[in-house]
Amino acid sequence: MNVLSFNFTKISAERKLPFKHKSIRTNIEFINIEKDEIEMLKDSEVIKISFNFVVDYSESKEKEESKEPTGKIIFEGVVILSADKEESKEILEAWKNKKLPETTKAALFNLILKKCSIKALSLEEELNLPYHLPLPNIKKTPQKE
Repeated sequence: MNVLSFNFTKISAERKLPFKHKSIRTNIEFINIEKDEIEMLKDSEVIKISFNFVVDYSESKEKEESKEPTGKIIFEGVVILSADKEESKEILEAWKNKKLPETTKAALFNLILKKCSIKALSLEEELNLPYHLPLPNIKKTPQKE
């Protein structure tokens, strides 16, 4: 399985005032998976995967609470994969039950997290939202004289 392209179709960010948050939740959801065609690729099959990646800032730590989030970042996009017939069949069969094979799912999660988290950090800085990922804290080591 090879990634042919990764494209955003929507990027949205908002911060409501007054801004209060107790929890930050991230979620990746696969919206649709379908077979696609690219003329240049005759030997492999092409799979188009639509996804959502959401960072949600909430006043409540409870998932069930229905309060409106005080901040939200949303990414929608499409990943185009090239796969052999066996992999393609396995992915499309699993999707009939709205699931993905674990190895494919892990690879896609890592790709989406990598691409979206970088953009989300920039948006969080612009909107003065707390970072959804813990940033590394480099400790200064004392100099020996």
